[in-house]
Amino acid sequence: MKTVLLISIVSFSFAFGQNKKWSPPPVTDVEKAIIENPAQAAKLIRSSFGSGTLVKGKHWVENTRILWMVESEQPVSIYTKDGSLLTALKKLDDKGLQAAVMNPGNQVIVDFVAKAESGKEFNKATIKIENYSYPPESFYKEGVPKGAITRHSFNDSKIYPDTNRELEVYIPAQYKKGSAASLLVFQDGLRHAEVASSGGLRAPVVMDNLIAAGDMPVTIGIFVNPGSLKTQKGGKPRNRSVEYDSLGDTYVNFLLDEIIPFVKEKHGVSFVDDPAHRAIAGGSSGCACAWTAAWERPDKFGKVLGWVGTFVDIRGANAYPSLVRKTERKPIRAALLGEKQDIDNQFGNWPLANRQMETALRFQNYDYRYWWGNGFHGSRHAAVMLPAMMRWLWSDVTAE
Repeated sequence: MKTVLLISIVSFSFAFGQNKKWSPPPVTDVEKAIIENPAQAAKLIRSSFGSGTLVKGKHWVENTRILWMVESEQPVSIYTKDGSLLTALKKLDDKGLQAAVMNPGNQVIVDFVAKAESGKEFNKATIKIENYSYPPESFYKEGVPKGAITRHSFNDSKIYPDTNRELEVYIPAQYKKGSAASLLVFQDGLRHAEVASSGGLRAPVVMDNLIAAGDMPVTIGIFVNPGSLKTQKGGKPRNRSVEYDSLGDTYVNFLLDEIIPFVKEKHGVSFVDDPAHRAIAGGSSGCACAWTAAWERPDKFGKVLGWVGTFVDIRGANAYPSLVRKTERKPIRAALLGEKQDIDNQFGNWPLANRQMETALRFQNYDYRYWWGNGFHGSRHAAVMLPAMMRWLWSDVTAE
């Protein structure tokens, strides 16, 4: 019988049918049942995953625990790719359902191959385990006013013609019409503005809490997506790399000449002119983009918030460590996050590039702080670090 072990990295709920929501059983419950009551473990697994999925095989990750499940006539074990045994699956019922739970630790990479007793390999995969707990500022709090979030489409850019994009505008409850607010622009905006996601930045919630606590000024957030080409049908926005990875002032002019005026007109708001009250944020290429915007126009954006910055050789951002060292210090305050197990590929080594950026900022005595984690490329760590990073970033103006 052919058995394939499938991979599922993120634990979340999705809809089965029109109204019924599906979610897996807690892995800790399955783990306990595998040891104490295999029949109950089989019931938990089958009621959640179904025979069709189990015949193919299934892998589920919850926090730092990995649950392997497969229905096979042959005993199946999980090995590292160099042949070391990770775990053997335990038979749970007379239909061949086998399962095992493993906790390899946090911020670790698990390379595995599923192999039957006969020696036949079924599947190989690499899993990155990265789990964090959100701080209190990432959740709505009783008594804290909620800001308003409005979505817009922006499809008539003159700077990036033939592109479509969406953006969301966050206006805090404390904002008073006729006053000037501080500004925070996020690249890859919509996913960072998502407040219901269990794995995202939840940036508007964080802003609600920090503004209410006086840890950041009254700040309007503009969450801008990269442009999709009008000729493309679905998929990732194809203009992202052009906008985010390119050096020069094109993107910051797009914000200053098109997006910010659009938001002003739609919402009747205004912004403080002082660049110390204007921040720009993003992760990966969005981080490089944020730095480029401030680098080109520090008179308009005096703060940068970024994580896992793509300061590598894609469209030239690998030049920044050298440029920072050779150029007179610009009035930029930067809160940056790097990960020790970030990407290493043909474009460069992300941890090394961020270390070079960090030492360049130190050399030129920039007003900056670099946090370092042991995680991977992405926004998982940034999501839980966001309150601390934003609190530091705005502390120079909140202390006034």
